[in-house]
Amino acid sequence: MSPPYHLHITNKNYSSWSLRPWLLMKELALPFEEHLHPLAPGSGFRQPQWREFSPVCHVPCLHYHSPPPPHSPDAPSPIILWESLAIVEFLAEQHPDRQIYPTDLPARAWARSAVAEMHAGFGSIRQEMGMNVSIRVELGEEAFSEGLVKDLRRINELWEEGLTRFGGPYLAGGQFGAVDAFFAPVVLRFGSYLGAGERFLGERARGYLEVINGLKGVREWVAAGVREKERHEAHEIESLEGPGRVLVRDLREEE
Repeated sequence: MSPPYHLHITNKNYSSWSLRPWLLMKELALPFEEHLHPLAPGSGFRQPQWREFSPVCHVPCLHYHSPPPPHSPDAPSPIILWESLAIVEFLAEQHPDRQIYPTDLPARAWARSAVAEMHAGFGSIRQEMGMNVSIRVELGEEAFSEGLVKDLRRINELWEEGLTRFGGPYLAGGQFGAVDAFFAPVVLRFGSYLGAGERFLGERARGYLEVINGLKGVREWVAAGVREKERHEAHEIESLEGPGRVLVRDLREEE
């Protein structure tokens, strides 16, 4: 029997937005069927051909197939959610037993705020440390623009606060949840761009990197991303352009 959730995503090497709901559902054992749609060459993350399943032509997009009403031969149309934040909020409503957000009110309020901050902010990290799980790029002093330094310092401040206030090992306490899923792509960026973590993360924050990198779902995602041999030119350029960047390793060439 097909699971009720169908998650549409794109290349695991590049798509930070796809990782968020995928990892949350994996780590919290919410069964789903994965539909991976590779990026077309010479295009961005908005793909017109994806309108077939996504009203805004981008991913992630979740289709929820609810069971048919009693005595009805027809299944209702799927419920469609097309933003990572909306998907996570929907899952939190559907599965209160999974504690996607903490039951403790202060921790829950903090986690929701941090999720919203990640969803709307950190533009310099997105642009200057683009998601690319297969590469290792050494960042020199010149690579750290004013905006990037501001974002990295805020990441450290936020992570250190959550880990200190709520006791870890996850950002809002003892259980993996929405806030960890939203910051997991940043964790992977610290692995791709060498030097950023050593310069800007405190001891607790660096320990958090190890916790997230050790998750089974994260290891599975990264391994799949490295196996994706195709190189999307725009994202490869984004990862390497700018001063103070030296490519030291490409894991795709070692497979």
